[in-house]
Amino acid sequence: MIDYIKGELTELTPALATVEAAGVGYALNISLTTYSSIQGKRDVKLYVYEAIREDAYVLYGFVSKKEREMFELLITVSGVGPNTARMMLSSMSVAELCEAISRGDERLIKGIKGIGKMTAQRIIVDLRDKIVTMGIAEEIPAGGTVATPVNSAVRDEAVAALTMLGFAPAPTHKAVTSILQGQPDLPVEQVVKQALKQIK
Repeated sequence: MIDYIKGELTELTPALATVEAAGVGYALNISLTTYSSIQGKRDVKLYVYEAIREDAYVLYGFVSKKEREMFELLITVSGVGPNTARMMLSSMSVAELCEAISRGDERLIKGIKGIGKMTAQRIIVDLRDKIVTMGIAEEIPAGGTVATPVNSAVRDEAVAALTMLGFAPAPTHKAVTSILQGQPDLPVEQVVKQALKQIK
């Protein structure tokens, strides 16, 4: 079993990283979170998940153990495969996913491409206790998403308004939360106006 690969980053796209270690180039499927973290670096260390099937041997790479643990938990849920889990980790950070699951925010999770209502409900039911038991939820304060409390009524109203305008819930929630953390007293209409500039 491969735990991690440490070496020179020779190729990088938002979906794939090639790391050369001991003369071998390993192609690793990555999330946008990992892509952002390793972009511009020469030497990297990526934690690995091996997906071995009859027709393929696929490696997934993660910038942190927490991200890999979240990925491994997500793929235990019926209806969530490796590519869907990677899409979820590209749409939201580990901290944001933990927060959404612990709050039971079905609408936010459902807003991720490839996630339907039933799957969102299963993710919440199956993983709510596990993220705490495994310590993954400890990532929430470190990630900063709940370090600064925000006005939940204003946040929810702003997210609802933006969702009605056709924006996806996940990036909308992220933008609105960020705005309210910086300016907690903003009224809903101002939050919506600022968010429109960020998520276009």
